[in-house]
Amino acid sequence: MAQRLLKTLTPGDLDHTLSRITAAAVEALPETDYASITILHADGRLETVAPTDEVLWGVDAAQYELGEGPCYEAAADAVHVASPDLARDERFPRYAVSAVAAGLRAQAGIRLFDAPKSRGALNLYSESVGAFSDLGALGELFRHQAAVAIDYAREIQNLREAVQTRSMIGTAVGIVMERYQLTDDRAFAFLTRLSQDGNIKLREIARRLIAATHG
Repeated sequence: MAQRLLKTLTPGDLDHTLSRITAAAVEALPETDYASITILHADGRLETVAPTDEVLWGVDAAQYELGEGPCYEAAADAVHVASPDLARDERFPRYAVSAVAAGLRAQAGIRLFDAPKSRGALNLYSESVGAFSDLGALGELFRHQAAVAIDYAREIQNLREAVQTRSMIGTAVGIVMERYQLTDDRAFAFLTRLSQDGNIKLREIARRLIAATHG
């Protein structure tokens, strides 16, 4: 199973990685018919990403609206939440109605990551009562492998953003040099001062200047 996960959860960009995680969950974890990921943003907004089936958009949205359900709790409070029989689960009486109506009988939520600006949980859904009674070591193995893939994808994304930002600032410096006949250092200092005075990030100053010049 570990070897299968290593091959399946090939790191790529973040969107690709999240899609591979939910697809791998359906493929590798017992009695898992569908999967999605819930992201809790710093502003409290909950978002579903990479669902393996269209039915999960409505099911996840019901949990967010009601403030109850395994995926809601795994993203907001708990680390692991399992509900092998949703119809009889007294913790989620309102949400269970929506889930059972959609053909879902069991569900589990597994915390995937905690980041400064977001928190993510993997949502597992089954059409079979009794599923996810004991994910045990298999669930923990999957969580670990998924977290490694996400960390790698984040590093790649940060590097790409850093390269893009550096290129953007370089372009803005060139514009200032040409417009005001300044040296490279003085043009950069000019942009830095605008950033500090306006309490605006340097990359945003650069973006605005480039947009105004080519607009």
